[in-house]
Amino acid sequence: MAVVKEKNDLLKFETNLYKENIKLIAGVDEVGRGPLVGPVVAAAVILPVNYHLKGLNDSKKLSEKKRNEFYKILVQDAISYGIGIIPASKIDEVNIYEASKLAMLEALSNLDVKPEHVLIDAMKLDLDIPSTSIIHGDALSLSIAAASVIAKVTRDDMMYELHQKYPLYHFDQHKGYPTKLHLACLEKYGPLENYRFTYKPVRDLIEKGEEVNEKNHEKQTN
Repeated sequence: MAVVKEKNDLLKFETNLYKENIKLIAGVDEVGRGPLVGPVVAAAVILPVNYHLKGLNDSKKLSEKKRNEFYKILVQDAISYGIGIIPASKIDEVNIYEASKLAMLEALSNLDVKPEHVLIDAMKLDLDIPSTSIIHGDALSLSIAAASVIAKVTRDDMMYELHQKYPLYHFDQHKGYPTKLHLACLEKYGPLENYRFTYKPVRDLIEKGEEVNEKNHEKQTN
């Protein structure tokens, strides 16, 4: 089922399930649909009943500092959490929509506690347990908001690691999204092997004859 709700209490969906004696509720969200490079990352999180963390919201509405603070709290407080990571090569193979679903399913499979119900941000998943798809769920469900924070911090950390390896691309600044800076770097240095070659800016460069450039961009110390 798909649900559209006005902005409301972030535990509204969870509370309705608590009333049915459903306590193990997993929120699921993904990040990284738009970047030109790297994986799409999903997280699944089961929070304690009536969990409260002041200020927790959709990760896109939080500062990086606040996301990092919440991440540390959430991974400690969660009953269970799982991460799903689908690489660029698979995104090119199946498309980003299907890859996002695969990441969510992988995140759920990596929970060490099986949920009784799953709250999903917008998408519908083929599951053997009941689920609810909530439009803008990361702003309407605390469980999904928690998943969005964990997924976002996980993926950003991967981009910082990529920056250490290839500082010329400034992945620490744009996190792989097609900003003006990123597009300029891509045009100047060419795509690396972990780019998404089906995405238009990358595909256009390949069609112009740019080679996938891995060996010429080793970590620089200057």
